[in-house]
Amino acid sequence: MDRNFILALVMTGLIFLGWDFFVLGPQKEALAEQRAAAEQARIEQGLTDDPGATGDTDFLSSAAPTPLTREDAIASSAARLPIETPELTGSINLTGLTFDDITLKNYDDTVHDESAVVLLTPQQTDHAQYMRSGLAINGQSDRQAQWTIAEGETLTPATPVTLTRTVGSVEHAVRISVDDKFMFAVDHKVTNNGSDAAVMQPYGASYQRNIPDDLQNMMILFEGPLGVVGDRLYDRKYKQMLKKGSIEQSGTGGWVGITDKYWLSAVIPPQDRPFRAKLDVQQGASPLFRSTYELDPISVAPGETMTITSHLFAGAKVVEVLRDYEAPIEDGGLGIQRFDMAVDWGNFFFLTRPIFNTLHFFHGLVGNYGIAILLLTLVIKAILFPLANMSFKSMAGMKKAQPEMQKIRERYGDDRMKQQQEMMALYKKHNINVAAGCLPMLAQMPIFYALYKTLFTTIEMRHEPFLYIKDLSQRDPTTIFNLFGILPFDPTTVPYIGSFLGIGVLPLIMGACMWVQMKLNPPPADKTQAQIFAFMPLIFLFMFAPFAAGLVLYWAWNTFLGVVQQYTIMKRNGADVDLIGNIKDSLGLNKPKAANENSK
Repeated sequence: MDRNFILALVMTGLIFLGWDFFVLGPQKEALAEQRAAAEQARIEQGLTDDPGATGDTDFLSSAAPTPLTREDAIASSAARLPIETPELTGSINLTGLTFDDITLKNYDDTVHDESAVVLLTPQQTDHAQYMRSGLAINGQSDRQAQWTIAEGETLTPATPVTLTRTVGSVEHAVRISVDDKFMFAVDHKVTNNGSDAAVMQPYGASYQRNIPDDLQNMMILFEGPLGVVGDRLYDRKYKQMLKKGSIEQSGTGGWVGITDKYWLSAVIPPQDRPFRAKLDVQQGASPLFRSTYELDPISVAPGETMTITSHLFAGAKVVEVLRDYEAPIEDGGLGIQRFDMAVDWGNFFFLTRPIFNTLHFFHGLVGNYGIAILLLTLVIKAILFPLANMSFKSMAGMKKAQPEMQKIRERYGDDRMKQQQEMMALYKKHNINVAAGCLPMLAQMPIFYALYKTLFTTIEMRHEPFLYIKDLSQRDPTTIFNLFGILPFDPTTVPYIGSFLGIGVLPLIMGACMWVQMKLNPPPADKTQAQIFAFMPLIFLFMFAPFAAGLVLYWAWNTFLGVVQQYTIMKRNGADVDLIGNIKDSLGLNKPKAANENSK
């Protein structure tokens, strides 16, 4: 921590604002124009608002009846197909072939709660979330179709299941399979036994009834409908969707779905066929958010059979798993276009992704993300060493020039112009670059943000332990205000200020390191400025207390390494650095010299 930190914060803020105004602003305007043009074209073509919805309004009604509990809704279904995999358990509603009952077996709601995460819930519940992969045949929706199990009993990775139904003279069979992770494959096989051509309309849809109760509602995090069309990601948060309306795009390759912080329910069309994607909401007292796609109608001649395959993803956004599905088919993947964009990498994805990749690499070596963060910090320190070396060399020059600077202030105290001129000459003499102190901090800010984003949004960090910490993605669980758990009192529950009272071991270590680092810096000439900077470690102590423990661990370790680095470089450049003496002075531990010694 040095006196240029505030300037660094201001400059970083200006960079963020400039990026948003000059780069993201024009992109958003162009995107809005594209959406408006797509909406107008769709109106002119008279296309339906919801794929496969012809003659069916049950799933689209915004005036939902009195909701049922999840258990009652599942029990009320006439027939269900059980699902059992290493990762998932649940069932498929055979009315409408609806994926509406999925629980993640290997993820708990909290680090202290062993109840499994429920991902999909039936449409009769208050916060229903469900998916479908279907076919409208000859204009008839399959939303209320009754399916019959023709082969299999329980859907597992080893036992696919075949379902059948009949639409007039058309036989429609569906073979559903699932892998050992989170992906379902749905093979639709249509046989036309009639004398006229049959038209099938493939579609996929992911739904969310109402805004989720556990919505994070944070600027740094995206939750809501999203999708990739071609090579571009499109998304809109729940509340933005209610205000701004739909997003429509057409292209080849991609997917659509609904996501929150860690979980994703997505429907994936064939990657080699063009499709139309739509993210929208059915407004009303109980809004229904929808991420849907539809393919062009396919004609099946009399006596012919047509097969088309789509996929559904229901599970955790594990980056390695998403990238495996993204891999080309010849490499064992599904070739899903940019599937890892389901993870909210943010606008600084060019930093967030490399930081995650580095952390994941180190985790593979050492098996712990806390240690991986320590190793990542060493890498970042090595990369930024040239800037730090320049900064600390300049600081050493500033330290050596302190006596001369004091003389200039005393000599030209009333002549600010002359004082400034002499100071500039002194800086030149000692090779002091005033701006050099800002450079390491400015470089750290985007990295700090990217690491914060990584810790906050990637499921790999969720419930990851380190020493006494059980979850690096959450704040330090200890706090000094209850003597680190000795007193039966949780200060973080205090209204308004509770989030700042959770000052645990890691924030205290971080604050102490920042305070020690300030003792290496030349004291500010202005007394008011000196008093302000004296409080900076305390301010940052309270400011960092609510942050993820992994982030505080990074900053504490980074600051400690900075102290060692700064001390070494300044000593090598001839600066008189009495760190221990400065600390003792600040703590009042140095004994004042005797009066007779001062008189000698």
